Amino acid sequence: MVVGGFPSPADDYIEAGLDLNSLLIPHPISTFLWRVSGEAMQGAGIFDGDLLLVDRSLQPRPGRVVVAVFEGAFTLKRLERFRGGLRLQAAHPAYPPIDLTSAMELQIWGVATHVIHPL
Repeated sequence: MVVGGFPSPADDYIEAGLDLNSLLIPHPISTFLWRVSGEAMQGAGIFDGDLLLVDRSLQPRPGRVVVAVFEGAFTLKRLERFRGGLRLQAAHPAYPPIDLTSAMELQIWGVATHVIHPL
């Protein structure tokens, strides 16, 4: 933990080392690291060049950001309920939603769990 003000007297008792793998990757066998390309998810705080942790063992539920294979290409969008069905929604107004139908070639590849980007 880091405090944004004056140093704390408890600083002498700071925990030694953090293991990012154990904090960010509960399912190591099914978790992958992806480099984000594009601006479609900027409104969700996911930017071009960011690193994204994607877990294939998680259920793709509405509200989650997912990596999907849509018509043969990978895409990163938020899965949402819409008019009794589902759609993939970008977090940028320039990208229209993709309403999902049973006739589409679509596979939800994994669920995004964390994003890593420079400040």
